[in-house]
Amino acid sequence: MNRIMVLITLSDNGIETIKSNPELPKKEMEFVNQWKQENILDNFFISVTKKEAVLIFQNIDESKTKELIETLPYFPFMAKINYHNLNKQF
Repeated sequence: MNRIMVLITLSDNGIETIKSNPELPKKEMEFVNQWKQENILDNFFISVTKKEAVLIFQNIDESKTKELIETLPYFPFMAKINYHNLNKQF
């Protein structure tokens, strides 16, 4: 089963903006929860520092994954985004 892993690192300035606006995390989680309900988000991890995140998508291709990431409220605050196509073994 193919998966797309997205590794995201937020900018330092972005972290400060997010922390100062409590509505941003709520809006971000609305997207994450919607994708989970739609069965396109398989896993979601946030680092202890909350500066990095790992999202693992399923049932969509890389171009659609990129489109979805660009709709996130945190997108303007992302310093680095890496996409990895994976083949789940078990």
